[in-house]
Amino acid sequence: MIQRLTMMEPILRASPRFVPVWEEFVEEWKSESAELPLYLVLADLARHIASLYQEGAEAELRDILSVVEAWHLEGDGYVREAATIGLLEDLQNTNVVAPVDPSNFVRFLGPESKRWWAKVERFWENGELIRDD
Repeated sequence: MIQRLTMMEPILRASPRFVPVWEEFVEEWKSESAELPLYLVLADLARHIASLYQEGAEAELRDILSVVEAWHLEGDGYVREAATIGLLEDLQNTNVVAPVDPSNFVRFLGPESKRWWAKVERFWENGELIRDD
């Protein structure tokens, strides 16, 4: 099972170019006594994914989003929720990923991530609650 404390490790392996962003984030929050606010770094990850898309770095993009698929399938409750509400929601937010159209990411998502992507869309379009069926 993928847990909160280790969820970013496979992302750092999948995308070494994200390591400096992660290290800066950890440095910024090291003086806090609470756990790292991972939702904040997931917005950075969404921006990183958008920049990879713009560069045409599809292999790296696929590697990252395969980790996100594993988060959905193998993560504990926190990790699964962070994958959806923390990352997929940010990937759909044009304020985060502009100038990339969020629909461009869908083809890189695994089946479980696509399922949650659609739930996030339905939430924003119809107010439908995001929950596991």
